[in-house]
Amino acid sequence: MRPFRRLSAVLALALALPLAAAAQQITVSAAASLTDAFKEIGPRFEAARPGATVRFNFAASGVLLQQIGQGAPVDVFASADQETMNRAAEQKLIDTATRRNFVSNSLVLIEPAKDGVGVKSLQDLTGASVRKIAIGKTATVPVGRYTKQVLDGANLWTALEPRFVQADSVRQVLDYVSRGEVEAGFVYRTDAAVVGDKVRIVLSPSGSSPVTYPIAVVADSRQKALASDFLNFLVTDAAQQVLARYGFGKP
Repeated sequence: MRPFRRLSAVLALALALPLAAAAQQITVSAAASLTDAFKEIGPRFEAARPGATVRFNFAASGVLLQQIGQGAPVDVFASADQETMNRAAEQKLIDTATRRNFVSNSLVLIEPAKDGVGVKSLQDLTGASVRKIAIGKTATVPVGRYTKQVLDGANLWTALEPRFVQADSVRQVLDYVSRGEVEAGFVYRTDAAVVGDKVRIVLSPSGSSPVTYPIAVVADSRQKALASDFLNFLVTDAAQQVLARYGFGKP
């Protein structure tokens, strides 16, 4: 091979390698409550798929949906509620044939473990000692919608509304409570477990729809095969054991 041709071949290969590497990368946009579990699952998926890379983008489910709708390069969408995934399907942003539920969770009421006011029931939230209650924004944060269902059912939403501190994600609700900036807040059981002894679970209120997490391949994904592999990996024993350790239940 002539030197010029040999150099051209080397350059062509050098240019092709980054493209090949990029072809093995997927971006997963996932509900904030999945942060810790997915960060552990990611390396396990990569180990099972040599050459593959998974990147995560965590935020409130509604915010993630907005990003996808605006053209963000996402391959997999994992929501903390069915309503947000339904909107994704209506907007034709997901491949509905790939949609499945992969875990469940539960809503809990928490207060700071240190110097808490001693909330024991939903009715106690109306007491004078409870000045601020952290909740997720109902328009974009699923935990906020679950919270509203519970408080509407107890005829407390209107009475408590002046005390609400609106949060951009369930993890922000958790931060407000764990730092003692509010007297109470509504999060998922898995989130309360993350901060250990900084918060105390008061109760698991009834009255909300089941907290199930759907996941699907994004319609505009350029890596649908690898994205489907990630969905399949989530239902393996290895991934389910990690999710269970973080407190998630079966779908």
